This record gives sequence, C-alpha cells and structure tokens, in this order.
Amino acid sequence: MPGIDPNRPFVAVRIAVLTLSDSRDAATDKSGDTLVERLTAAGHRLAARALVTDDQPLIEQQLRRWIAEPAIDVVLATGGTGVTGRDVTPEAFAAVWEKPIPGFGELFRWLSFHKIGTSTVQSRACAGVAGGTYLFALPGSPSACRDAWDDILVHQLDYRFRPCNFVELMPRLTEQGLTGRGT
Repeated sequence: MPGIDPNRPFVAVRIAVLTLSDSRDAATDKSGDTLVERLTAAGHRLAARALVTDDQPLIEQQLRRWIAEPAIDVVLATGGTGVTGRDVTPEAFAAVWEKPIPGFGELFRWLSFHKIGTSTVQSRACAGVAGGTYLFALPGSPSACRDAWDDILVHQLDYRFRPCNFVELMPRLTEQGLTGRGT
C-alpha cells in the first residue's frame, strides 16, 4: 500500500514558484500564494518566486535561468495551460525539458475529471525534467493548484513516500546513457 515510510527521513526540496499571467500581479496571485503556502507547510523551501507574462520566449528564459540554478530542485508553474491563443506554457516547457513526464498530466486530468467533469479536457497540465530540475506546469486556478499539490505533488516530492517518489531519483536525473560504445 502506498504511503509514508516512517523509517525514512524527510528531505526538504528547494522549489521555485512561477506564475504565468497577463492579468495578475504579486497582490492578486492567489494560485502562486496557494502553492507557496502548501509547499512551505509540507516542510519544503521556497527557493524563488516570479511572475512572467504569457510570452513563450520570456517563459523559456525564466525556466532556463532556474534550471541552471543549483539551488532549485523543482519549478512549479501556474497558468497558461489552457487552449486559448495566449496559453503557451506547455509549449515553453516542451522547448526546455529533456524528458517529458506524461503521467503527471494524465493523472492530473484523471483526478480533475472527478471534480470538474469533462471540463478537464481543456487542461494541458504537463511536466518534465531538464538539467536535473523537475518542471511542473499547473492550471492557473487556486483549486487546480490545490488539487495538483494535495493529490500528487505532496506525495511525489516527499522522500518518505513509498513505493517510489521523485526525490529519490534526483541524484540520478543527470545521468547519461552509454551510447556509441562498441562491444
């Protein structure tokens, strides 16, 4: 049965929160606030926080800065995952990640379906890995951020969670395969 293994120590993860929006500012960023409240309540560290407009090159630039920052293990982004013309977060994430984590978006939509029904098909929540950093793109509503954190991320970003979790894989994220070697 999945759950917390009390014999394993808690490992605090350094998490950056990125809000992607043309209409929010620091005072009205309820989704970013929700993520910060939840990650700190779980014992993790807020490593950085930023708000960027819905502009793909600017989003990619911010992601690349944080991917290159050794003090950031995870980026949680909120906003821009819908289907309108300004929703470019999944495209920006795909441009920078080395490996997608398709199961995250699939699981998020499956969980979301039970709360909002077929409206979940409008979400393009996604995740990937780049430069040893986990990248998660969540919808821009506080309720979607709560759902993603409470139902998925709080577990996968906890080293004690069994049978497996993202934290225990962190030391191996930058491994390279042995390609081009002769026999």
